[in-house]
Amino acid sequence: MSLPACPKCNSEYVYQDQEMLICPECGYEWNPSEVVEDEDVLVVKDVNGNRLEEGDKITLAMDRKVKGSSQVLKVGTKAVIKRIVDGDHELQCKVDGAGDMMLKGSVVKKA
Repeated sequence: MSLPACPKCNSEYVYQDQEMLICPECGYEWNPSEVVEDEDVLVVKDVNGNRLEEGDKITLAMDRKVKGSSQVLKVGTKAVIKRIVDGDHELQCKVDGAGDMMLKGSVVKKA
C-alpha cells in the first residue's frame, strides 16, 4: 500500500494512524478523505459568514461614505467582486453607480 507524500514538506515517510495520516518529519496530520483547502488561498467572508469568491454578486449591508468624496453608498447598493486581494480592503468591486472601488468583507453580504 502506497501512502501519499506529506502536503506540507513532501516527505515520503508518512504513516497511518486510524483514519489520519501523519508526517514524522514536520508533524503534520491530515485526513486523506477530507477535501483539502489550500491554506495559501485568501478566504474572505461577508457579514453573515458566507464565503465570498471572485464573480459573486454582493450588496452593501450598511451605508458607506466614499473616501475623498461627498458621495454615500446606501444599504442595498449592488456590486460584483472582480478580485480578492490581501490587505485591509480585500474586495476589488465594480459598484453600481460608483465604479471600481475596494470594500471590506465586513460591510457586504452575498446577494
